[in-house]
Amino acid sequence: MVRIRGLRKSFGAHLVLDGVDLDVGEGEVTVLLGPSGSGKSTLLRSINHLEKPDAGFVEVGGEIIGYRHQGGKLHELGHRTITRQRARVGMVFQQFNLFPHLTVLENITEAPVAVRGASRKQAAARARELLERVGLAGREGAYPRQLSGGQQQRVAIARALAMEPDLLLFDEPTSALDPELVGEVLAVMKDLALSGMTMIVVTHEIGFAREVADTMVFLDGGRIIESGPPAEVLANPSHERARAFLSAVL
Repeated sequence: MVRIRGLRKSFGAHLVLDGVDLDVGEGEVTVLLGPSGSGKSTLLRSINHLEKPDAGFVEVGGEIIGYRHQGGKLHELGHRTITRQRARVGMVFQQFNLFPHLTVLENITEAPVAVRGASRKQAAARARELLERVGLAGREGAYPRQLSGGQQQRVAIARALAMEPDLLLFDEPTSALDPELVGEVLAVMKDLALSGMTMIVVTHEIGFAREVADTMVFLDGGRIIESGPPAEVLANPSHERARAFLSAVL
């Protein structure tokens, strides 16, 4: 489902991604671990072209995101084409990013109507199904300010699912939540994983990673320094940097 090759990204003189290669199979869950500044979020944002790589490329479902091959070179696609590609890749952010002036129902239906051309009736019916799936049936008329952080994040997950993506990206989806609200969001994510959704998750929730991930990837200094099944990476990391990080968080 995802093929990343030679991905490099700098912000000024600071090299954030340094030649990342990564494969994620259809239906797999990959968890990205690493210290702050290791490149996890930039890697995630490069997958749907929110960050433009300086070198390398990202393929989702066999299609290069943001570029086309022509004359042996990559040429950036137009905004409309990139928007169409992004519609296949859902993203759930740390800070929810719900529209505060829209109801829960409106937050979920806006993109399917505006981007996919769905009718309001179709989009609303689908939104109600998704709200039931994330445990928020009956809350479609509420505004974000009337919901807890965990509820807002579950609405954000429903909003991402409304676009029927091939791939879901999660950027530390529980880090802004009070500890007692983390479990309700992780439960929804576990259900998605069991349903066969392809997911790439940046998180420090080691228990979730151990239980749900097919592959755990450890980044440091913009490079992947450790990758493998969670049981193997957690029990016997081969790189000293990974050992030090995991000993601090386990």
